[in-house]
Amino acid sequence: MSKTDRVVKMYDEYVMNTYKRTSLCLEKAKGARVEDIDGREYLDFFPGWAVSGIGHCHPKVVAAIGRQSKKLLHVSNNFYSELQALLAKTIIGNSFPGKVFFCNSGAEANEAAIKLARRYGHDSGRFEIITCFKSFHGRTLATITATGQDKVKQGFEPLPEGFRHVPFNDIEAVSEAIGNKTVAVMLELIQCEGGMNIADVGYVKALRKLCDDKDILLILDEVQTGMGRTGKIFCYQHYGITPDVMTLAKTLGGGVPIGAMVARAKFQDVLTPGSHASTFGGSPIVSAAALAVFEAIKKERLLRNANRMGAALREKLEGLKKRYHFIKEIRSKALTIGVELSIKGDDIVKQCTASGLLINCAQDTVLRIMPPLTVKKKELDAAIEILDKIFARIT
Repeated sequence: MSKTDRVVKMYDEYVMNTYKRTSLCLEKAKGARVEDIDGREYLDFFPGWAVSGIGHCHPKVVAAIGRQSKKLLHVSNNFYSELQALLAKTIIGNSFPGKVFFCNSGAEANEAAIKLARRYGHDSGRFEIITCFKSFHGRTLATITATGQDKVKQGFEPLPEGFRHVPFNDIEAVSEAIGNKTVAVMLELIQCEGGMNIADVGYVKALRKLCDDKDILLILDEVQTGMGRTGKIFCYQHYGITPDVMTLAKTLGGGVPIGAMVARAKFQDVLTPGSHASTFGGSPIVSAAALAVFEAIKKERLLRNANRMGAALREKLEGLKKRYHFIKEIRSKALTIGVELSIKGDDIVKQCTASGLLINCAQDTVLRIMPPLTVKKKELDAAIEILDKIFARIT
């Protein structure tokens, strides 16, 4: 029995079966490369749903965690923490004037945004939030209800009331859905789990104006797109608008659990003491890690690398598209890339894994490719070579 088989056996006995797992047990990693427990190496072009967005075990993040682990791991949020304050200041300095609430995941950040919106609309009787079909906002009861995909809701009914879904990139549908109980619109600028669908600039600008005219909060879910993945530190900066609320997680922690809800000045004091909390939110250890992520992005010019490598990868994928008829479309912003196929993608993902490349498939037919911001050209070339060989076999 291999080491992987022994681990799988323990999972079968002791771990709840809530994930569709690949028979792969990863043991160590560096940058864009991971190694399994049996010693085999892989290129990781889908590092933990973008959690390891600046590469696995980035030296700055590892060093920051090491230093802080010798001083203080956790402190109650009834006290002050310098690192949490510095992280909030850094987030605001890179986004828009306001304040930050810290938690532990993207779902919790979106849950906090939902609560803030409902609190804001409470006195006027407004509580409904409009979201899009094919969206994904988390796994809590409120966030699966916000999510525009029925598959995540089955078996959990009755669900909380107060959510309406409309087609993506359709401003008329949003306008028609707004009623006297509407308090917010929640949107992913790129629907990553929904198939890498990218919001149009005109749509987002019209949505911003509509929300301003109706006194409705515009909440942007940047859990996957935040922290440089799209070539700017936050994806909304491509659109020439500012959200009322932005949610972050994944890459923000560099590999450790963190979530953040950022509210602009008008809404920063809606939540008051006792109205919301998170025991582990913004702990010293995760704050130190997140500050190191910001430092790495700036000092190593990772936004520049994301744009350059993203353009290079798209060019190579467009080359494959010309050769293989089942590639329908390439959708991308920097290192957030979707390859839509006319065939199912699950088997391609399995073949990639067997060939040493880790990617993902969304919505059955869209290959999701999200390399770390630190990815090198030779790693892109190696990934394309693997995809080319697999596509050739399919043909």
